[in-house]
Amino acid sequence: MTRVVRVHTHGGPEVLQVEDVAVGSPGEGQVKLRQTAIGVNYIDIYFRTGLYPKPAMPYVAGEEGAGVITEVGKGVTDLKVGDRVAYASASGGYAEERLIAADRLVPLPAAIDDQTGAAMMLQGMTVEYLLNRTFKVGPGTVMLLHAAAGGIGLIACQWARELGATIIGTASTPEKMALAKAHGATHMINSKTENFVERVKEITGGKRCDVVYDSIGKDTFPASLDCLKPRGLFVSFGNSSGPVAAFNLGILNTKGSLYVTRPSLGAYTATRADLLASANALFGMVTSGKVKIEVNQTYPLSRAADAHRDLEARKTTGSTVLLPG
Repeated sequence: MTRVVRVHTHGGPEVLQVEDVAVGSPGEGQVKLRQTAIGVNYIDIYFRTGLYPKPAMPYVAGEEGAGVITEVGKGVTDLKVGDRVAYASASGGYAEERLIAADRLVPLPAAIDDQTGAAMMLQGMTVEYLLNRTFKVGPGTVMLLHAAAGGIGLIACQWARELGATIIGTASTPEKMALAKAHGATHMINSKTENFVERVKEITGGKRCDVVYDSIGKDTFPASLDCLKPRGLFVSFGNSSGPVAAFNLGILNTKGSLYVTRPSLGAYTATRADLLASANALFGMVTSGKVKIEVNQTYPLSRAADAHRDLEARKTTGSTVLLPG
């Protein structure tokens, strides 16, 4: 038996139930993983509340983790018992042990410890595709990054700085603003006390931004569209304040022939080749020291509900990790 955190019904953090379940042996193409660290992300809350549906109930929460392979199923040739690995976008993460498809695992470099590995995969690969593929950020790019002091935000600030971008970030407190600035943001806006549209226009001399990266959703839309240059791109990749409501596409015309996309990590890492390419780009940034992963909160697995409460209350910065055992 192994300890897991399961959800039987949608609701608040209290629906995260610590239970003992049998894991069994890996099937074809699977491995058994003894987890050493587990990432906590806002997508876990979306699944818990029902904003994003799961195919069946109950389910084991969590999408990201790191650990050591203890058993290998038939047909697995490129991984072996004892390998240190990490993963993202693979349901069932809040567990001491789990079964997982081998082709979703990425070997962890020796220079990256398990907590960092568990904290970086979902957020870091999200940043990779956002900055390199959803919109090609480079010197001269002016970008607006909402929630710049969050887990994705701090990684994106560092990575975009290395790419030469001008980063305008938003955050809800002076402390978070200072944190994002220390990680590479060029300018910061207090989202609680300042009008971010007016501040963006002021900072850019009225020229506005090439791209807006928004993980907040309802509270920042459609105002974020007014921060874009003509033919600019609005990237909605999260819904921490609730989903963006349906809107008339004509608004994109009247605001300057804008583009809008709603990407996901699953789509950008759907093939094994894309997964490895994204992970290796992330590992290169981290091992070079250009991007530092900030694990600012850790909780025992049994306190997963507390981790969710703090994340929803915006009490966290950087990355949050659950520790089994």
